[in-house]
Parts: sequence; structure tokens; C-alpha cells
Amino acid sequence: MASAALELMGFFLGLLGMLGTLVATVLPYWQISAHIGSNIVTAVANMRGLWMECVYQSTGAFQCETYNSMLALPPDLQASRALMVISLVLSILAVAMAALGMQCTLCLDGTGTVKSRVAGTSGGLFLAAGFLALIPVAWTTHEVVQTFYRQNVPSSLKFELGEFFNVLHVPCLAE
Repeated sequence: MASAALELMGFFLGLLGMLGTLVATVLPYWQISAHIGSNIVTAVANMRGLWMECVYQSTGAFQCETYNSMLALPPDLQASRALMVISLVLSILAVAMAALGMQCTLCLDGTGTVKSRVAGTSGGLFLAAGFLALIPVAWTTHEVVQTFYRQNVPSSLKFELGEFFNVLHVPCLAE
């Protein structure tokens, strides 16, 4: 009984991880630049994500624009997109396999070794998907911190870690 409860807990944690990866992939809160001009009325917050760049003005206007050309994007952004999409595909496959391999389902009746192997494989896929999602997050964190401390970059072009990272509580290595 404890094994079935652990399987259910692992399944729901994997499902939660898949949904978190989906939200992180789609939302534009990877990098935020809060540029405040000489007047507080002209405050503008620029936000960048994997798929779009958004601008929020202090007047309440919020406007997003998707990146026009994939080939014009920097290689690190292209790689981050690919890794996050592969992570999502592996997560979806892992959820499907976990549903088949759990003890509480009637699929794959017969020998218990087949169900346990399918459940173990789905756990491995969840781990691989998590590592693939961790790479772009760590990579983006590194790039933002390195760019922020460069002296030759104007302050209006410097970005900080976005709200996405504040939710995850990713520690900044430069602090």
C-alpha cells in the first residue's frame, strides 16, 4: 500500500513539474529590465522570455510582441527553446507511461515486472526532463548576471532575473 501511495505522489509531483515547465516555457518573465527615466510617469518595464518580449508602462499599458525570426535569435535562446520543448515532450511521455505503470491502474495487466519497469522508465524520463529544463534556467541566470556586471553595457540595456526566477528562488551566485 505504501508503494502505491509513493507512486501516486510521484505521479502528481511529475504532473506538477510538467505544468511548471509549460508555464515557464510560455511566460515572458525570464528577464526584466526596469528602466525609470527622469520622470516617474515614464517608467517602463521590459520583459523577455523564450518566445516573446513584452513592455509594461506605468500607465497600465501591457504590450507583447513575439520574436519575428527564429534564425535572427541568439544561439543561446534557440538552444533554450529547444531544451524546454524537449523537456516538455519527455514530461508528457513520462506522465503517459506513469499512468500505465502505476499499481492502481488496470493497464498492462499480467506480470508485475512489466508494470514496475514501465513505472521506473517513467521516473527516469521525469528526471531527464527535469535536468533538461534546469539547463536553460541556469544558463539564463549565468548570462543575466554576467551581462549585469559588465561595465561597457548601458544601464538601460541591463536586465535582471525576472519574476520567474523569484518564484523558483534561484540564488544569484554574485550575491
